[in-house]
Amino acid sequence: MSLSKNSIACPLDCYDTCEAVYENGLIKGNKAHRVTNGKLCVNFANLQNENFLKTAYYENKEITLEESLNILVEKLKNTKPDNTLFYKGAGNLGIMQSITKIFFASYGSVLTKGSLCDEIGGYGLAKGRGKLVNPPIENLINSDVIIVWGRNFSVSSPHMYNLVKDKTFITIDPIKTDIAKKSSLHLQLNPKTDHELALLLTRFAYMEDMEDEDFIKNNSSNIEDFFDLAKERPLLSYEKTTGISLTDITKFFELIKGKKVAIFIGLGVQKYYEGAQIIRTIDSFAGYIGLHNKDYGGVWYLDESAAGYEKQIVAKPKKKIPLPEVDFSQFDLVFIQGANPVVSAPNTKKVIEGLKNSFVVYFGTTLNDTAKYADLIIPASNFLTKGDVRLSYGHNLKAVSNAVIKKEEGTISEYELASFLTKEFSFESLKAEDDILNYYKNTVPNKSHKMETFEFIEELEIENLYENKEENQYYFITAKRKRNLNSQFESDDKAYFNPSSGLKEKEIVKLFTDYGEAIFEVALSEDVKENCVLTYAGNRKANYLTPFKKDEVADSATLQEVLVTIDIS
Repeated sequence: MSLSKNSIACPLDCYDTCEAVYENGLIKGNKAHRVTNGKLCVNFANLQNENFLKTAYYENKEITLEESLNILVEKLKNTKPDNTLFYKGAGNLGIMQSITKIFFASYGSVLTKGSLCDEIGGYGLAKGRGKLVNPPIENLINSDVIIVWGRNFSVSSPHMYNLVKDKTFITIDPIKTDIAKKSSLHLQLNPKTDHELALLLTRFAYMEDMEDEDFIKNNSSNIEDFFDLAKERPLLSYEKTTGISLTDITKFFELIKGKKVAIFIGLGVQKYYEGAQIIRTIDSFAGYIGLHNKDYGGVWYLDESAAGYEKQIVAKPKKKIPLPEVDFSQFDLVFIQGANPVVSAPNTKKVIEGLKNSFVVYFGTTLNDTAKYADLIIPASNFLTKGDVRLSYGHNLKAVSNAVIKKEEGTISEYELASFLTKEFSFESLKAEDDILNYYKNTVPNKSHKMETFEFIEELEIENLYENKEENQYYFITAKRKRNLNSQFESDDKAYFNPSSGLKEKEIVKLFTDYGEAIFEVALSEDVKENCVLTYAGNRKANYLTPFKKDEVADSATLQEVLVTIDIS
């Protein structure tokens, strides 16, 4: 972490959470930040080229910032609070981005709970570990073998990858991703069979005498029940369901036996109704072979970034609703901050219809697809003009951002907006901005990844998509790509199929599911497994196909609980 007055933190929703320095009008990667290591990725470069908002709009006409704030206040004062929704996304990250929640909770707005991307898996991991804390970056560097399980590591974490690119990699993924092509072994499994693969690997680990007896005896419970799950089926039965040969499983253990092993788990693994169970089974396999509580290796997911800190921004909403089931049409006023639900939320058609029936306020640094449906647009100050602190969910380092250029007069920061609204409604004053930031800058959190007790998963109840899949249906898979970050920057709206599908390059097809339909241009790739259709994150048509429902435990989206059919009529 840098305390330099010219340091800036990347506000993008990214594992690497880079820190840069601003010198003579140029942004350079901070060499003192171990992960950034003096380099900037393509996303940070794209961010610098963004057309940041400088003007407020009302009903598509330019207005002053003061006028926009007066309109917002008037609308809030003339709307029943419980008929308003505060909807915040991750398009602009930092400690101070959440300060607006305090006002809207005090006002009485409905807030959201759950997640569109990660909380299913986080719930599952915390269920077994008691907390969700990644090992320190040194554990990764000290590893010999890195298993990348459902995550395109070299694309989604290019800086972290650069620290360990000389290690041995194993990739587990239905798609032959960039990291899969760099790996010594690629297990191209069927979607939603990751838990079965984890059980199969546990069986082989037992046969290879790789169980960590000390950890199992002294730091765990439920091991007998977990192992009963692993041995209840014949080994050969796993080949059909997972699509992985026992020969490849043997190669897997040849690569990891006697080595220091790390596992990186991605988001696609858990975007299912029973995603918490799936990811917890993977973590149980990791516990069985002794990857927890060591000073090397371990398991990485999305870390609880604020673990070890005392929460400085506390909102107390009267009501919360699950994020993936938000029906915008049920609210008279919708306040959207740093989010693009038209692209990112499930069931795009329902999202658009709902926004058309509400008074929509969009508060962000740039215009996006959702802003097109906004009645009022309030421009947020960009990251170069305000102080903030980024706590990483990908590693154990934080990054500090300072105001390095003058703020545009027509923009307002999150803290300034929350303060203005708090005063207008005579609510209790906010904590001083500098006090909040200095706490996070100066606090060294007690954030140990080691656990006193680990609970192995003891039962599984997971519906097998394979059993219900018809011959002309495809598993729906999403993946990260290098040229964009979720719905930000350049999008790729194609649907990718394996050439064995019989489709033609650039053919126009209608894809439909139980939840919706959309027209796509076909792209063919040998990298896509034969029974899958791939869309990249940020695809503006993909969420027309996804379910408007939450998972079983974490109020989170089940975006891959989908079988896709091609309309050939």
